[in-house]
Amino acid sequence: MENVQELQRLASPAPKPQSLAWDGSSLWMGSRDTKRLYAIDPATWTVKGEIAAPGTPWGMTFVDGGELRVVSGETAEDHRIIRRCIPGHGFDSVFGLPCPDDSGAQLGWDGRRLHLSQWYPKKVLVLGAEGQVERVITAPHGICGQVIVDGLIYLVTTDAEETTDYWLTRVDPRPATAKIEDIARIPFAARALAWDGQNFWTNHREQDQIVSFKRPD
Repeated sequence: MENVQELQRLASPAPKPQSLAWDGSSLWMGSRDTKRLYAIDPATWTVKGEIAAPGTPWGMTFVDGGELRVVSGETAEDHRIIRRCIPGHGFDSVFGLPCPDDSGAQLGWDGRRLHLSQWYPKKVLVLGAEGQVERVITAPHGICGQVIVDGLIYLVTTDAEETTDYWLTRVDPRPATAKIEDIARIPFAARALAWDGQNFWTNHREQDQIVSFKRPD
């Protein structure tokens, strides 16, 4: 299995880049250190705007209508809640979906439903409008990144987070039993996954870097 082909490795605008999402023109990053979201212009690599989050932004995705859904870790116990964020306005103080079993980090959107990943349980949960679990997809490894592209779920996965043994794992959820395959190695401790229409983006969090790489399939 080959390593992913890196295209760019750029300095994060804030320490500990944790979550990523693409809105069609800007790359959004959530920092574990500052607990803020940053809208980055990929052409100039400058910050166009930033928003304070109510907790640690562990994962996020854009949904229809240009809104963000963010997994927010709140209180000293790091309770996981899916929050609504509207760029240009900020976080909705009312909207909140508790993560099932108080567990979840990365998010994906398939055009109809949110997909919430749970790292240590190695699961992707397909959620209904009220946050109820409609389907469970079990992954072969722990999950630390997720994005949905062309109906396929792409995951960043690992069996040992303290190592550099990470994979890009592809999930085809269309069969009754999802088809799952590791398709490339990611040779660093990656966090999050976003898709800009041509290439993937992830974070090398401990190096405070954001990395783009080619789609291997």
